[in-house]
Amino acid sequence: MTPTITLIFTACAALVNLWLAIRIGKVRTAEKISHGDGGHGLLGRRMRAQLNFAENTPVVLILVLALELSGTPTLWLWILAVAYIIGRILHALGMDPEGRNWMRGAGIMASMLVTLILVGLALYAGYGHIAAPAIPADTSIPV
Repeated sequence: MTPTITLIFTACAALVNLWLAIRIGKVRTAEKISHGDGGHGLLGRRMRAQLNFAENTPVVLILVLALELSGTPTLWLWILAVAYIIGRILHALGMDPEGRNWMRGAGIMASMLVTLILVGLALYAGYGHIAAPAIPADTSIPV
């Protein structure tokens, strides 16, 4: 079974991470800051947005992969993956000091909600496999 959702979700996450890096690079170039944030507020915010993405996304990707391999309905996984990516983009845009705090809040809420739903689905799927193990059809004891 090819984990199609995870492959596409991972590619989208890589593109978002690249976009976040480009946003940082633009500020670094404009302000001639090669290391750290140089005390520049916008650069610090953009660096933090990328780090937040890097901190949270691997766990979400692992959960999606595990759920996809466990047979979780794909519609749920598609919806959750898209919501997570949109949430991370909103969070990054909301980190800029241009009065878009609602975007940051919405992004944080979307990301947390998606993570909690994925955790719940994973616990449910895992518990289901532990609580009701498959019993072979032929359970006779050879004589």
